[in-house]
Amino acid sequence: MNQDNLYSVIAIITPGIIQYLMDNRGINEETAAELLYNSHLYSKLEDEETKLWRLSPLTLFDLLNEELTTGIITWPEEQA
Repeated sequence: MNQDNLYSVIAIITPGIIQYLMDNRGINEETAAELLYNSHLYSKLEDEETKLWRLSPLTLFDLLNEELTTGIITWPEEQA
């Protein structure tokens, strides 16, 4: 997948992750977006080689929530 296509897919995925953050943490959209975009998970999501873009927004939210809660991410086996 080329970089333009990757960013198109990410643009489709991120609103769902942001909504899960808002619902789960009781925060506004701006704060949720900031948490996502400044996360280690997001930097990995931008790396096409990780194939994280194949995961659902809910799964990505779970990984992000783990990162925000514990400071670590337990990657799915296929992403390891």
